[in-house]
Amino acid sequence: MKALDRLRRVRPPSAPDGPRAARWVPHLMVVLIAVAALAGLTIRPVSDTNPGSADYVILAGAAGLRWDDLDPQRTPTLWQEATKGSIGWLSVRSAMRVTCPSDGWLTLGAGNYAAWPRHTTGRVCEPVQPALTRPDDIGANLTEQRSVVQNNQDRLPYGAVPGALAESVRCTYAFGPGAAMAAARPFGRVDKYQPEFPADSDGLLSDCNLSIVDLGSVTGSGEQRRRKAQAADATLARVLAARPPRSLLIVAGVSDTERSNRLHVAIAEGEGWNGGRLTSAGTGRDGYLQLIDLAPTVLTALGKPLPERLFAGRSVTVVEDRPADVADAMLGVHNADHRSTAQTAVAEIFFTVLAGLQILLFLLAVPVMVRARRHAGPRGPALPPPRIVAALELALIAASLAIPAALVADATPWWRNAHPAWVFGTVTALFIAIGTALIRFAPRYPRTLWPLGAASGIAAMVVGLDLLTGAQLQLNGVAGYSAVYGARYAGVGGVGLGVFVAGLLVLAGSLSQWIVKRWRPVVVVFLGGIGVVMVGSPYLGADPVGAVALTAGVCVAAAISTGGWLTFPRFAWAAVAGLGVTIGFALLDVRRPAPEQSILGRVLTELLNGTAGPAMSRTAAANGQALLDSPLTLLAVAGVLMLAFCQFSPWGGLNRLFGLHPALRAAGAGVTVTTLIAGMLNGSALSVAGAAAATAVPIAVLTALRVLLHAADRTRPEGETDGPGGPLLREDPALTTRQPG
Repeated sequence: MKALDRLRRVRPPSAPDGPRAARWVPHLMVVLIAVAALAGLTIRPVSDTNPGSADYVILAGAAGLRWDDLDPQRTPTLWQEATKGSIGWLSVRSAMRVTCPSDGWLTLGAGNYAAWPRHTTGRVCEPVQPALTRPDDIGANLTEQRSVVQNNQDRLPYGAVPGALAESVRCTYAFGPGAAMAAARPFGRVDKYQPEFPADSDGLLSDCNLSIVDLGSVTGSGEQRRRKAQAADATLARVLAARPPRSLLIVAGVSDTERSNRLHVAIAEGEGWNGGRLTSAGTGRDGYLQLIDLAPTVLTALGKPLPERLFAGRSVTVVEDRPADVADAMLGVHNADHRSTAQTAVAEIFFTVLAGLQILLFLLAVPVMVRARRHAGPRGPALPPPRIVAALELALIAASLAIPAALVADATPWWRNAHPAWVFGTVTALFIAIGTALIRFAPRYPRTLWPLGAASGIAAMVVGLDLLTGAQLQLNGVAGYSAVYGARYAGVGGVGLGVFVAGLLVLAGSLSQWIVKRWRPVVVVFLGGIGVVMVGSPYLGADPVGAVALTAGVCVAAAISTGGWLTFPRFAWAAVAGLGVTIGFALLDVRRPAPEQSILGRVLTELLNGTAGPAMSRTAAANGQALLDSPLTLLAVAGVLMLAFCQFSPWGGLNRLFGLHPALRAAGAGVTVTTLIAGMLNGSALSVAGAAAATAVPIAVLTALRVLLHAADRTRPEGETDGPGGPLLREDPALTTRQPG
């Protein structure tokens, strides 16, 4: 009887402490936090302006030219221009997965993602051999241009118009076949043309305000590649000798030459372009620009207006603070091309191995959870041995920390080793062990929710600190994104977003369990509001679509954090709050000038003017490709199946877990809503959900297992010792309101 009286006197965690709080205070806090999040999202960085104007622009391109091709002795002209001018890493993404020389030159002239028809397949790209006719001694005709334009308009989802750059200037002068492809107008006419840059070129570069020079292709390896780089350098020396005053020289490695993605050379040298790193609003990352950025840069430098809705790139600008030595800036430990190449190979291995190990871990957890279930009869299977339970818990914690540990491992120069995959795996395993030990040996480890909250907090903290320091761990990182693919260059990537959302919302759910019900939505909205600002701010996450998705998830989580289901009134209030933040941010973004809009503003602008069809087609195609190609899809499916088994199987324990901890059910709903919306709208399908599942599902299984092991526990008089199952429910206030299930 004494034990029963003690149990009745235990106050559930939802009971208010101290003076009764005013009912309107939590609601006011939620509104204020939502307004603060909206205000944080509306702040945009001041856009840079073009550093200088010019009377002439000379665009010299060399297919395949990379920074490790440059050398002060072998290529003195290129090295000198790089030392004098502004430099950057050029991503040569086109309408094709791999940009061959014809695709690169065509994309350059279109200012948008374009593609040249391919007739062969193989490891090496086709050489640039367009069909040219010369009806006079002045210009030339690109005979295939009309069909190429039609193909890009009708069959490709980018709406590119090859020749849009040439149509925007008075006349163009092309030297070489690749230059002719970039300088041809949409109907195929090249204003002035010569098959190669002549030795006697006095006055030629001042005939037109835009001259495009084909420096040749840099292909192969070893001595062959060095000779071709020297040939390109010699041609550039002749260009410099004929360069008119007040001219801007742009040197670009316009494409790949093999069926692999690489980063290439970008140099801009002229008045106002001396020193610094090249960047653009399209990349948002200092030192990085895209091939599609060169066309608007040419027109901006010449003082010409940009054609409406034709260019996909942004004008290039210059940021200061770069090492004076080119080698220090672009080679060695700062060689982004080498790092991105290693990242591409290692990322596929890492996520494939992670998916396999987590699936195996879930299969091993099933018999342990079956034995952990308490049966109603007098006899039943014995409980799993404590050592097995302890080992399984450690394995589940380690699995949840795998992606955060991989992010931290990207801070090390693993990619410079001869065996980068092994080095990266070893470093990641070390950080996983450190994180697991921090959780395991903490004094609060026996608490039911401690592993869940601690692992979630570590995941959110790793991504959050990375965003606060410029997302350096995600750029060209295994658990981040690669610049060579041209999808993202700054801010939070799909994997980072999934980890951050799962960590933040699950942490909010864990913390909410320790306060009264009335204040739980405040905790969820407070942490969620911080997350929305970090994800959507152009200074941090730079992902407004992710911020909109997180807003929806936070609203759903806050609505059901006090318990119960998502009833219609709750759904209505959550929808109104989410739409209010989303619409407010979107309207402010749409009213900005086009160059300053985020991706959300550009999409809404396209919807309003009826040109959103290509963008929607691209997103659908990207979703389909990511769904089939990414190992994260397998992680998402495995996580959903494991949670379904835990939810609907009598041995699962997830119903009991959610009954005891309704805020965790709310967190799970918020994570699901956020990751699905963000993945589909960003064109990454289940990648965001897969990263979230890899982080949250293992520790959810661990917590469900603990609840099963404590299912038959009862409170006890003070002084009794703990049994083999661990601390009893009296030590965990959140478990004193146990419900059947």
